[in-house]
Amino acid sequence: MSLMSSSQRAGGRVLVTGGAGFIGTTLARELADSAEQWVVLDNLHPQVHPGSQAPADLPDSVDLRVGDVTSADDLDATVADLRPDTVVHLAAETGTAQSLSESTRHGMVNVVGTTQLLDSLTRAGHVPSHFVLTSSRAVYGEGVWRNVDGSTFQPGLRTHAQLEAGTWDHGDGAAHVPNTVDGTHPSPINVYGATKLAQEQILSAWTGSHDTRLSILRLQNVYGPRQSLSNPYTGIVSLFSRLARDGQSIPLYEDGEITRDFVHIDDVVSALVAAIAHKPADHVRTVDVGSGVRTTIGDLAREIAAYHSAPDPHVTGQYRDGDVRHASCDVEVTLRTLDWKPRVSLREGVAGLQEWIATQL
Repeated sequence: MSLMSSSQRAGGRVLVTGGAGFIGTTLARELADSAEQWVVLDNLHPQVHPGSQAPADLPDSVDLRVGDVTSADDLDATVADLRPDTVVHLAAETGTAQSLSESTRHGMVNVVGTTQLLDSLTRAGHVPSHFVLTSSRAVYGEGVWRNVDGSTFQPGLRTHAQLEAGTWDHGDGAAHVPNTVDGTHPSPINVYGATKLAQEQILSAWTGSHDTRLSILRLQNVYGPRQSLSNPYTGIVSLFSRLARDGQSIPLYEDGEITRDFVHIDDVVSALVAAIAHKPADHVRTVDVGSGVRTTIGDLAREIAAYHSAPDPHVTGQYRDGDVRHASCDVEVTLRTLDWKPRVSLREGVAGLQEWIATQL
């Protein structure tokens, strides 16, 4: 069923960087046919696309151009020819742990790739009317925490020594407060989050100087059909699903009480559709996109294990440096800002993902 209402059409010429990936392919299935041109620039990286093959379900109306956002030549050839009305900037390296060991790669794609895109537009003498950026909840870092006396604080990263000692939380009895654009100051604690915040700031500076519009969508943990099953750094919903499907017990890091906001791909794409269809009235519009529901990884694992009648998940005490303890968001402002609301429950979304994975494996 289409996510797009009759008033939500792409229109015009659209450039989607990284548009052959998980989000881009699903978005194209909703909007590509309604655009004058829908051009995707994607390098088909083998970590995401086995054998560097384009996804089979990318619509025929998509003009796929194999190229890299870090390459000025690849961008110039596309931008000068298309002169896009809308740019949807999805191209990014997304691995939190991987960003600590491959910082240059993340910086090149996420930061330099963004500046290369802008320089290419400058060389073409063209200013799109609207940029749409998929940012990340990682820009918030550990976010805001509330003490038992009601006071709040924003902690820094959990150190390696702290994690090694199994001290998972911040403060005695303190609790995480759901992130909001207005209430949580961005303070990333890993390289990936820092590069996503840099993307936001670079695009904000450029679009402000050129009197055009920018929509920033800070996404929570996205999952669902078309997520790469071969990428070792893919989301934990797909990882847990494959383990349970194989009859294995799902390992839980830390104490199993890490929390995340798992948002289904259909809800993410419907937010993108709404953002693309209605440009912000002011220079920059930044919104949080999630389910608005906090879920522990233990509860997620048990839901998936039960679906497959797999063994109960088990706590390992392992951890990842640069990971946050809790991440969730309050979507009330987003509900008022966009013609959008999340519709897919975690139980429904997890079941649908298992059905899709069965068709792939």
